[in-house]
Amino acid sequence: MVATPARPGTWGACRFCGVAVAAGALRCEICGADRPVTASELPRASKSVRRRIQLTGILRSLIVIGVVVTITYAIVSAVIAGPPVLTGDPLTTSGTYLVNPGNYTVIWGEITGGDYVIGNFSSVTPAGTNIALLVYNTSEWMAFEHGAPAVAAWSLAATPDGRIVYSAPVTDNYYFVFTNPYPASSHLAIAVYITTQYESNVAGSGFA
Repeated sequence: MVATPARPGTWGACRFCGVAVAAGALRCEICGADRPVTASELPRASKSVRRRIQLTGILRSLIVIGVVVTITYAIVSAVIAGPPVLTGDPLTTSGTYLVNPGNYTVIWGEITGGDYVIGNFSSVTPAGTNIALLVYNTSEWMAFEHGAPAVAAWSLAATPDGRIVYSAPVTDNYYFVFTNPYPASSHLAIAVYITTQYESNVAGSGFA
């Protein structure tokens, strides 16, 4: 059967997946089903088609509400958690940070050559989203901060959770940069829980 174009100026709905279909469209751009139902045809459409369009509309609304609730929870959780808890050293800390898309948060402090920092990080909300980690010394951090090419002393590719074990080759300030790799257009802010602990090599502590 040849599909009949929708009446000009009338938005319709896909009779299969229920998504809105632009005026004049011969088929759904999402699922490919033909013969979209125009607004004027909807009251005369079969009961099963009308029910399907209603149900898919409700489902999409629930998804949107769920996303809004999740983002709100992430922001409120980050506010409640407050700033990182420092325990004598800026690289011994724990806290939840909200990292906007395309942006980063940084934890930094001096590490004596031979000493190391251990810890963990994981995305809390939305769970399973990726966070990348790069560690810069002072000179490379200055380059990174000014948008110039910078070489990380250590890094972890984007992952939902990661283990931090970094030993400083020389005494310097080191910057642990946790980056949200998603583009700004995604509007995907990530709440990430980070815990780090400074360990002195003199104390003979292990990496476990």
